[in-house]
Amino acid sequence: MKKIVLFDLDGTLIDSTEAILESFYHSLAQLKHPHELEDEAIKALIGHPLDVMFTRLGCDVDKIEAHVSEYKEHYRTISRAKTFLLPKAHEAIIEASKHARLGIVTTKTARYSKELMEHFGLMNYFEVLIGHEDVESHKPHPEPIHKALEGMDHALEEVWMIGDTRLDLEASQRAGIDAVGVLTGYDNFEQLSTFNFIIKENALEAVRYIINRG
Repeated sequence: MKKIVLFDLDGTLIDSTEAILESFYHSLAQLKHPHELEDEAIKALIGHPLDVMFTRLGCDVDKIEAHVSEYKEHYRTISRAKTFLLPKAHEAIIEASKHARLGIVTTKTARYSKELMEHFGLMNYFEVLIGHEDVESHKPHPEPIHKALEGMDHALEEVWMIGDTRLDLEASQRAGIDAVGVLTGYDNFEQLSTFNFIIKENALEAVRYIINRG
């Protein structure tokens, strides 16, 4: 049976932690939001939409939109310089492309995500990229996965998701597809074990597991 492999981005294929943290602190400073945040508080929320993250970090509700705007404006100026492919990510994409059709399902802004993947010379391996602005509901809702499969004219293929957080795994479960969790991102083994899915060290190991499933 043919396969489709959907990848998350942050913590699965790329490491943009430095750019994310800098952009959050920039936004908080620009809007003069008093805080004593530590990096771990922000990192624990990566994978959620930005408005959810700023809300949970205690920002004023009436300033959330402004925070998101400041964040995005700053992030775009630094993202290429401060985002890196995770170890084995390039190999994972190349190997997966030999055996499956590929897509990306991320909560990041699709426009910036595409720019990053084009910067790495990898966007052409993917048929679709579903980002924040492409859906009404975000992971862990299954809509982003459903939207990706609609864009790929999915019919008989076996579908897998590879992601680093419980949001990815719950979205997969709710969409009725298989998934592999990876330990290169923001949730640890214990957190990912909340779901009854296989967990691998990185995206390449996840891809090889999927391919060898026959």
